[in-house]
Amino acid sequence: MTHSKTTRITAYGCGPEEAVLFRELAPGLGVRPVVTDAPVTGTNAELAVGSRCVSVGHKSSVTHAALRFLGRAGVRYVSTRSIGCNHIDVEYAESIGISVGNVSYSPDSVADHTLMLMLMALRDAKSIVRRTDVHDYRLSDMPGRELRDLTVGVVGAGRIGTAVMDRLRGFGSRVLVHDPRPVDRPGAAVEHVPLDELLRRSDLVTLHAPLTAATRHLLDRRRLARLKDGALIVNTGRGALIDTEALVRELESGRLGGAALDVVEGEEGVFYADRRYRPMQSKTLLRLQELPNALITPHTAYYTDHALRDTVRNSLTNCLSFESGNQHA
Repeated sequence: MTHSKTTRITAYGCGPEEAVLFRELAPGLGVRPVVTDAPVTGTNAELAVGSRCVSVGHKSSVTHAALRFLGRAGVRYVSTRSIGCNHIDVEYAESIGISVGNVSYSPDSVADHTLMLMLMALRDAKSIVRRTDVHDYRLSDMPGRELRDLTVGVVGAGRIGTAVMDRLRGFGSRVLVHDPRPVDRPGAAVEHVPLDELLRRSDLVTLHAPLTAATRHLLDRRRLARLKDGALIVNTGRGALIDTEALVRELESGRLGGAALDVVEGEEGVFYADRRYRPMQSKTLLRLQELPNALITPHTAYYTDHALRDTVRNSLTNCLSFESGNQHA
């Protein structure tokens, strides 16, 4: 794609790696980037003056006030460098004349991390590593389990859920899948079932659904109670897909075997920051991290070199498509 004139695009909330990629990729696309590590706010919206399109990260919410300031600066399109848009009120943005678009990126990044969390949960890796760090080399009280012996329930069969299923096939797992949309997977050894049946039959459940009003607390107290005794939960989707308080109670009681979570309710303002010397405000997160059967990673599943390059390139491309009049590219 070539452009006869340079397009100015402001990129907010860029980590160091993203900043390098914006400066590397933008010139070849005919873009002059304005890059800042700060999330978009009313005080820095002026950086977008002269940009009809901006790119934002997923780590901070884009408030209504920030959207209004962007609109006054002349912005008409916001590209979020994420698949999910739950950090932006898309309807409000559209009501003030700003379109919002997301990006696709390598689903392998999240799928690989998901399988890693599954294996770590099945082999009690959290306890093993902690004991080994203090030179306690005894075996765990209970042996681990093998994926080939388990039924895995995949909730959400988009690009990431599909990539997870592809990997599970290599491990020999029995795979159940639930997705409200028709799923056509020729040759795939998966069984499509209602959600409650998936929960009842699965030894391990992994979540890959988008966060919407309909999926918030998809696994609530009632549905968590449908899980088998000793079942495991993996979540690399969004934290609010699970009622975390209900999950903590199930884990504390020992009825569930464990949870491996890359996303947690209330992670905003906690994940991506160094909290070693500051008090933790999230009591639920603290309780989870204290549990021996809960493993937490800080919303890092997407964070690979390949996926970062995809998000930056596709965010720039989306902005250019909007500028050229193709708003749905």
